[in-house]
Amino acid sequence: MKKLAIFDLDGTLIDTLMVNFKAYEKALKEEGIVLTYDYYMKECFGKGYRDYIPPIVKGDLGAMERVHKRKIELYPEYLPEARLNEPLAEFIRSAKEKYHMAMVTTATKVNVIRILTYFGLKEEFDLILAAEDIPKLKPDPMGFFMAMEHFGVLAEDTVIFEDSEPGLEAAKAAGCGIMKVVKI
Repeated sequence: MKKLAIFDLDGTLIDTLMVNFKAYEKALKEEGIVLTYDYYMKECFGKGYRDYIPPIVKGDLGAMERVHKRKIELYPEYLPEARLNEPLAEFIRSAKEKYHMAMVTTATKVNVIRILTYFGLKEEFDLILAAEDIPKLKPDPMGFFMAMEHFGVLAEDTVIFEDSEPGLEAAKAAGCGIMKVVKI
């Protein structure tokens, strides 16, 4: 029986910080709003856009969706800013005999596919669960439970690779082994 390895995308497998920041910065600028790097790091990093965009757009849900849609459109423009966690990518490539490989992320599916394809990693994953697939995002462990259920693997046979506090909180609540990625 195989075990399960679950990976976060942003900041864990791939450092997408500047990709996301620059795409949101430009999308918000088009709405007449300035997004600073410090604010982004303090209030947005590791969270879903529905949690951090409403305060920025002062509760205007139409603006929130416009900004998010525009960010998705701008994302490919900034892909060269991303940095791959090479040791973790090598683990994924080499451990498929023993582990099912899953990605559970708060990122948007289209951008997950774009960046995994950009780095030649899309085919390495047996399951990709993105923001649209998971009713309750991190820090809720639902995405991790969904992945375990998909493969029929128990928590004690699962290891989760995470970097952000919401992700680590969700991993702890799932009762799995945790590998904290400190910095790529």
